Amino acid sequence: MVGAGKLIGIILILAGILVAFLAGSYLFAGYAEGRLSFPAAILGLSIAIIAVTVPLVGVGVFLLVKGRMEEAQFARLEKERKILDMVLAQGKVRFADVALTLNLRREEVEDLVRSLVGKNLFSGAINWQDGILYSKEVSQFNLDRKCPNCGGQVEIAGKGVIKCPWCGSEVFLHRDLSA
Repeated sequence: MVGAGKLIGIILILAGILVAFLAGSYLFAGYAEGRLSFPAAILGLSIAIIAVTVPLVGVGVFLLVKGRMEEAQFARLEKERKILDMVLAQGKVRFADVALTLNLRREEVEDLVRSLVGKNLFSGAINWQDGILYSKEVSQFNLDRKCPNCGGQVEIAGKGVIKCPWCGSEVFLHRDLSA
């Protein structure tokens, strides 16, 4: 569960602070009533803080920081997944469209695309200059091909689909089009 470490960290920090507060209240109440000397109350509070509060707060801060890092990593992975989904669904996606959809800058989109390529998760074509991603099926299709119906220049219509704007014919691509 994403964010569980963050929540547990916050709970541990609050528990550590609560323990210090309760120990301090109890010990200084004993000092005010005359049951404890002031040095004994300070010693008791110090032991409570060192033995209970510091470990709880320390572990809590660690889990809080780690939870935030996991959330940031999960958010990045979610953006990468959305880019892959857009390319697979549409066949051709512009960086600008991805940036608008995911509310990112173009540089961030390029960074995410490079990350996908580095992880071997994206298999298609990339036109870095124009900022266009092509799915694997579309990148394998020879764009010089003509419409089998009217001979017009075909356009990418979606994943595995090329559409002729002249006659409306749709060409469905197969995985073995690279030959």
